[in-house]
Amino acid sequence: MDTEAREIRPLNAAAIFDKLFDRPVLLLVLATLFWSGNFVLGRAVRLDVPPVGLAFWRWFGGSTLLMAFAWPYLKRDRAIIGRHWKIITILAILGVTTFNTLVYTGLQYTTALNALLMQSSMPVVIVLMSFLFFRERVTGVQAVGIGLSLIGALAIVAQGSLTLLLGLSLNFGDVLIMVAVFSYAAYSALLRRRPGLHPLSFLAITFIIGTLYLTPFYIWENLSGRMMHFDTVTTLAVLYVAIFPSILSYLFFNRGVELLGANRAGLFIHLMPIFGSLMAMVFLGERLHWFHGLGIVLIVSGIYLATRLKR
Repeated sequence: MDTEAREIRPLNAAAIFDKLFDRPVLLLVLATLFWSGNFVLGRAVRLDVPPVGLAFWRWFGGSTLLMAFAWPYLKRDRAIIGRHWKIITILAILGVTTFNTLVYTGLQYTTALNALLMQSSMPVVIVLMSFLFFRERVTGVQAVGIGLSLIGALAIVAQGSLTLLLGLSLNFGDVLIMVAVFSYAAYSALLRRRPGLHPLSFLAITFIIGTLYLTPFYIWENLSGRMMHFDTVTTLAVLYVAIFPSILSYLFFNRGVELLGANRAGLFIHLMPIFGSLMAMVFLGERLHWFHGLGIVLIVSGIYLATRLKR
């Protein structure tokens, strides 16, 4: 009886982990859900939390929490890390240091509507980066799927109004967010060059390197007078961004890219306007409109078309 119990417990835990990590659609949906919360939070606390400070403590906190789980794998993989430090550093700068810092900074100057519009272009930019780096092409069905999901995302962002979409004006914040989009698109495409590290090991080392490169900018922000003051709001904000859109979303997205490829995985980013709208309904009391339904149908249809064929 005791032998059976000892066998069942680790088997069930391993089985749950394996099933989750072999379901790219579920992983990518969860990743974009947590990122949507990060987007809403970054806009909500912009007056109370300096952007570089939020980014720094996000990655410092994520790195610290990860070490409790990743340390054995980091020790095991240190030789691989030493051989491939160049590509690891590039990925850390693109996906950790640059992307989120520019998004948080851009949200200081632009509206959530403009930022969502910039973010909606990311799947298309990922396709562009995959072609530039690796000459990877998309099929006709994939192109239709990407187009449908993009139209659906724009329908939600622009609230079904072409006039509103055409009337948007760009500012400095939009430029920063667009640079961030290109940075993360390059990160996504270059993930195929990731060395054979354990997922937790890769996540921890990129978080640590990204935090180190962010440190001078954090010091500069403090010296300029924008200091991070910790209270209940800022502490909860840091805890959320360190755990959900950092550790979990990056772990899930990286695995999704590994299973589906960057082009198909990136398409799930179009789910962010859907999740953002749903969060606004739940937390802000906003109502469901026809353009939400249209956008959801187009985005889900586009993702299905672009991901239904196996690699």
